[in-house]
Amino acid sequence: MKEQGKASTNDHLSRGLRKRHVQLIALGGTIGTGLFLGSGSSIHSAGPSILIAYFITGVICFLLMRGLGELLLSDLNANSFIYFIQKYLGEKWGFVTGWTYWICWITIAMAEITASGLYMQFWFPHLPQWVTAVVMLAVLLLLNSVTVKAFGETEFWFSIIKIVAIMGLIIAGIIMVLIHFKTPVGYASVTNLFSHGFFAHGAKGFLLSFQMVMFSFVGIEMVGMTASETADPDQVLPEAINEIPMRIILFYVGSLMALMCIYPWMYISPNSSPFVQVFQSAGVRGAAAIINFVVLTAAASACNSSIFTTGRMLFSLTYQGKSRFSKRVGTLSRTQVPVHALRFSTLVIALAAVLNFIMPGKVFTLVASVATTAFLFIWGAIMVAHLKYRRSLTPEETAKLPFKMPWYPLSDYVVIGFMIFVAVILLFETSTLLALIGAVIWIGGLYFFKAGEERAAKNNHIEE
Repeated sequence: MKEQGKASTNDHLSRGLRKRHVQLIALGGTIGTGLFLGSGSSIHSAGPSILIAYFITGVICFLLMRGLGELLLSDLNANSFIYFIQKYLGEKWGFVTGWTYWICWITIAMAEITASGLYMQFWFPHLPQWVTAVVMLAVLLLLNSVTVKAFGETEFWFSIIKIVAIMGLIIAGIIMVLIHFKTPVGYASVTNLFSHGFFAHGAKGFLLSFQMVMFSFVGIEMVGMTASETADPDQVLPEAINEIPMRIILFYVGSLMALMCIYPWMYISPNSSPFVQVFQSAGVRGAAAIINFVVLTAAASACNSSIFTTGRMLFSLTYQGKSRFSKRVGTLSRTQVPVHALRFSTLVIALAAVLNFIMPGKVFTLVASVATTAFLFIWGAIMVAHLKYRRSLTPEETAKLPFKMPWYPLSDYVVIGFMIFVAVILLFETSTLLALIGAVIWIGGLYFFKAGEERAAKNNHIEE
């Protein structure tokens, strides 16, 4: 039985990614629509208490990444973390997780190109969302099809723009607070965090905000997709894993705190980018246009990461497959890029353009809910695989681990418990409940499909 996560020595992905690429790829895939657009609805639900939600989720993500890092360093020849799920949880769960991860990133890309259409309407109010989606996908597919280094460089500079902009926003917020900058609804002040109620709608609003907060962190595990294309992974991956979660907490908590100090949370709309809205409402028109450009590049960056990930995952799932589809998609180009997998994934992502044409204004919330729900399963599967991996080691092997999960096994159970907690929260909103039901049906359908496939193969073997 083939191992989906492994590549042969004659047909393997290129190790063209450097340390700076890996660090910025994970940041780029995470700091996108969830922060720049989705945080508006989170602030509307939770008010300033959203800062606590982001901090808690950031800590959970750090523990998740440490567990994932330990798995990745146990076998650097694995194409992706799906290999470890398959190895420790079995073929069926590896199959289910792989295809679920692929569809997760498909929906994330759909959310990003949908958001891009909204951002373009800042300058071109009558431009249909689907036009932006088609143009962006065509350009990003071309970049991803060249070499992995071309993707890494593109993502590096996309991410630099976002990071510089966020740091600039934080500095601008500090200055505006210090000079008590006058806005249409008052003055920039730290007291804006507390004077209108720290918990906007009580405990319920705070708890319900975790759905969009978690969506904001989706993509942090993408380091697990770059391991097989990273030079010196045994040094680069631990450094990237240790640094990225804390940086993300700084960027999220710092930028949102700056926004809510400048502008009281109750005046922030849940339906538009709070970053653009705050500066536009404050009368800083030029700054609003600059921020809109930044959030547009952020969406392009996250979509770029989505295309990269879906292409690699589809290649991993179809590599050495027997079907006609697998033989076509599970191959690499001369530059060692899974170009056929990239094209197929991009074609599926393009369905978002059709959805935006049919139901404009409703696609983002739908796909964000689906992605969040499915990632609960993905992250949970990573932690269960990590638990089984550690249990398979002898005390001597455990003592020699170079990158240990802190507070094992308690930390694993805390992460899994958090996933269950967010799943329960999804039951209390109609849209997220429907997404949760859909995810359960999808996962169950994949599991029974794979079980049936294995049963049929076994019966054929017996007959022969």
